[in-house]
Amino acid sequence: MVTARGGLASSTLLSEDVAALAVPVAPPVEGETEVQPRAGTADAAARYGIDLGELAERAGLTGAPGEAWTLQLPRRLLTTGPELPWGRLPARLILVGVGAGTPGDLRRAGAALARQTRGLGRVVTTLGSEGGAHAPDAVRGLVEGYLLASYRQPTASTGTPAKSPATELVLLGRHGERDEAAIADATVAARATWLARDLTNTPSNTKNPQWVAQRASELAGALGLEVRVLGVPELTEQGFGGILAVGAGSASEPRLVTVSYVPADGRTGRHVVVVGKGITFDTGGISIKPRESMVTMKTDMAGSAVALATVLAAAEKGLGHRVTAVLPLAENHFGGASYRPSDVVRMYGGRTVEVANTDAEGRMVLADALAYADAELDPDVLIDVATLTGAASVALGKQTGVLFSADRTLTAGLEAAATASGEPIWRMPLVEEYAGAILSDVADLRHVPQRSPGGGSITAALFLREFVGARAWAHLDIAGPARSTADKHEVTEGATGYGVRLLLRYLEKLR
Repeated sequence: MVTARGGLASSTLLSEDVAALAVPVAPPVEGETEVQPRAGTADAAARYGIDLGELAERAGLTGAPGEAWTLQLPRRLLTTGPELPWGRLPARLILVGVGAGTPGDLRRAGAALARQTRGLGRVVTTLGSEGGAHAPDAVRGLVEGYLLASYRQPTASTGTPAKSPATELVLLGRHGERDEAAIADATVAARATWLARDLTNTPSNTKNPQWVAQRASELAGALGLEVRVLGVPELTEQGFGGILAVGAGSASEPRLVTVSYVPADGRTGRHVVVVGKGITFDTGGISIKPRESMVTMKTDMAGSAVALATVLAAAEKGLGHRVTAVLPLAENHFGGASYRPSDVVRMYGGRTVEVANTDAEGRMVLADALAYADAELDPDVLIDVATLTGAASVALGKQTGVLFSADRTLTAGLEAAATASGEPIWRMPLVEEYAGAILSDVADLRHVPQRSPGGGSITAALFLREFVGARAWAHLDIAGPARSTADKHEVTEGATGYGVRLLLRYLEKLR
């Protein structure tokens, strides 16, 4: 829970239930060596009667964003005798580095504060109270960082959204209506990210396609959204050959889920369709993965978790655009009915695809869903999100998503949203010279090149492009940043929920 109150002189600071006060420090100015105080730091030093600058120097603080240090203050031993200067003040005083004070720096500061105060009751802070033209963005960054870093995986997964952290954070300083709105925006974005993390972190012995479809129906139903679930009979009747082929080897049958949000106030806006890859576990199928590569494959449905969380958050915020999430859900297992390399599969809409590698299943289910979105949903903007290729993380590492799009307006909007949200993307080229690599001698297309030109994420994107018609389309390959091996800033170990805040920012700014 995050709330805003008055200045540092507020009586809130004297409440017995306040466990800590956090104040900001910034890097030294040129020519000096001491960290610089920011809003509330000098006031805190005076009230506590402590030279915080000298303490910061002894602690080796530099003021860099994401740096935090806690001073544990003693209480007097006896009930008689003189009161200590800080006797009625919080016993923990936390110095938090804020760097240049940008929204990104404040996001890291909020994350550092969350980790320093985990398990405490009520924390008050002057972080984010500097004011200025970008103050609401700074407050939003601070609250996002704090809430996102507070996330912890459930010890026994039930599929329910993550709970708000027990610590109450009280922001002291100049906080008006715009800052209150920033807190609300950050809270919605964080809750949506928690949901994506929870769904993605759920073990696959619980999380099969039917389970995800049920959770989507429950969550969307609670907000009054329209939900459509297609099972095997409907998928067969309507020709979703890619989804059916991938799911054929598993005892858990595939599903296709559509969740639709329409603004209630009659706003017509744009129609944005987000398609999310939903492989609830990926063995690789007959082209089986090595053991080590399977360990993280419960997270191979991160794209569908992001798509679902995005449409739910859009509804919660009451955005002025129609948003539809399409979730192609399947378990890529192996068995007597598994699809095979050299099979030819007829996709939704009639295109045929020669299968080259059953471990490239993501593009098969996405192709069906994209063709369906193009033919039936009439989107103005079509975006797919997927943990699609190892090549993407080889190219850009584990912190940056890969963006493919030929639409300049869409690209610019997503890049701006990535910067604002702190979820970085990098645009990669749709190299036309590689397009011949996805052609087949026995079908319309080959989903993995027979003679690869390299650029595995590029050829995957070129394959998906064949199913989007003439729509404004973007492909986000999040194979790198969708999961993390350790906590870092606002990212937590396991599923990261990467992409939710990016897409929400895009929808907020879309005109």
